Amino acid sequence: MPVPGARGLVSRSLLRDDAYRAIRDAIVDGTLAPGERLNDGDLTEWLGVSRTPVREALARLERAGLVQTKPGRHTIVSPVDVRAARNALSVTGAMFELAVREAIPHLSTADFDAMREANARFAEALRRGDVDAAIAADDDFHGVAVAACANQAIDAVVEQFTPLLRRVERLRFSSLSGRDSVAVHEQITARCRAGDVEGAVAATRANWRTLLPLLDSVTGGADVP
Repeated sequence: MPVPGARGLVSRSLLRDDAYRAIRDAIVDGTLAPGERLNDGDLTEWLGVSRTPVREALARLERAGLVQTKPGRHTIVSPVDVRAARNALSVTGAMFELAVREAIPHLSTADFDAMREANARFAEALRRGDVDAAIAADDDFHGVAVAACANQAIDAVVEQFTPLLRRVERLRFSSLSGRDSVAVHEQITARCRAGDVEGAVAATRANWRTLLPLLDSVTGGADVP
């Protein structure tokens, strides 16, 4: 299994959550490609950790739908499963709507500033064609409401299922279609600031539903090998 050339990427005190995030991010950004075999030894060498956090991370990634394991045979990076992504969109979209609904009474001036700043970075990243920066800024924008609502159940669901969407969403952010989200983010921010709960929830729903045409267009709804 080819892995990135750097070795000892992180400290040996790496926790299993950090191992999970490192492998997850490599899958989402395509460094570890769909169908690629994942070898414990290669991953431990890359991350500079023991096999235990790697195996725990792979088990968690399997539950999240990002890897597939056949006991006694192999572990591979999952194909891009459009049906799973559609299911993830339904769940995460609902969670982000709920986060906005619960967060609005608690949002501060600093939170609104953070939303505007994240959206500005998002717009600039799209202008430069920097997909990784666009995804990071988009995460930061939506993360403001998730943090403000302080609902750990929402945070856990978003953490589990958003990576499935990000694999598909990279296609949107690499094209001009992703630029529509900048204006929608502005609407969400304005309605949150005005205390317009239903308007902010509707704008959030519209934002996430922009992924539906992309899901329909990916290989006609089939899995991507």
